[in-house]
Amino acid sequence: MPNVEQERLIARYAEGPDRLEAALNLVPGEALKWRPAPGKWSVHQVVVHCADSETNSAMRVRYLLGEEFPTIIGYDQDRWVDAMDYDAHPLIPALAAVRAVRANTVPLLRRLTPAQWARRGTHTESGAYGVEEWLKIYAEHLHQHERQILRNLQEWKQRKQ
Repeated sequence: MPNVEQERLIARYAEGPDRLEAALNLVPGEALKWRPAPGKWSVHQVVVHCADSETNSAMRVRYLLGEEFPTIIGYDQDRWVDAMDYDAHPLIPALAAVRAVRANTVPLLRRLTPAQWARRGTHTESGAYGVEEWLKIYAEHLHQHERQILRNLQEWKQRKQ
């Protein structure tokens, strides 16, 4: 059973898809693929990134729980934007993937034992990595991208003035 802080983080993790979708719904169609600067992501790219990142994250916590001292592989998220042509990927399935992954992971998190919360592995980019670190990162992940979408929208609106 999660402690109070873990439950707070799980609740934040669970609300992420609603927050991401609410921000997305504020963006007019003509602003979806607008990029605030070279090398910066459009709102469309942010949402597709979230789908890939959330899919990866769900597997990361499962490897931590199911394997002995697993190696968690990092990836170049900026490279994925181009390599998988995020601009061509449809938003509806991307958002559905985010929702499905989180909906499938929340019940798992809520039933973890103290021993499972203590499980550890190694991340190829950041070193020692465990279930609690994973949750701290991903409880904030979609909230960070919600703020990014809102910043993009604000910059897009200011650009038009």
